[in-house]
Amino acid sequence: MSVIRFLARPMLASSFVVAGLDKLRNADDTAKQLSPVLRRASESLPFKTDEKTLARVIGGAQLGAGALLGLGKLSRFAATVLAVTSALNSYVEWRSADISTKEGRSARKAQLLKNISLTGGVLLASVDTAGQPSIAWRAEHLAADAKKVTGKQIKRADKAVRKAVDNAVGA
Repeated sequence: MSVIRFLARPMLASSFVVAGLDKLRNADDTAKQLSPVLRRASESLPFKTDEKTLARVIGGAQLGAGALLGLGKLSRFAATVLAVTSALNSYVEWRSADISTKEGRSARKAQLLKNISLTGGVLLASVDTAGQPSIAWRAEHLAADAKKVTGKQIKRADKAVRKAVDNAVGA
């Protein structure tokens, strides 16, 4: 792992870890803030759940994914989870921000820009392969290599069969 990744991942993950802890500690407030989104989510799930439980799940997912990203474990998956939770938080905070004053509108804009920046950062982290080829690249090249090897084996087998036929005819 490069020095930049070693430093940048925990730095990026820190705000998500703190936000996840806050969501877990204040599940009632989180459920109230996320109420419009969580109500629709709880209605669409195949099992019964309440908004407070979903708020805890989101907080736990944010905390866990932030910790994984910070530690560099399953970082692409963790960053994808964080991108989803960050986009959800951005939407909810934008909707629920106080815009009755100029300061409120300014704070709303600053918060939105911060959230968009964090979402962009974790989106970049979700596609970062740390200098290793991606799974798609590996699969594509594995298929090409297999095709090449199979072609060579077919040519060898054809040559062996022709030689055997020639030997059988000559005998």
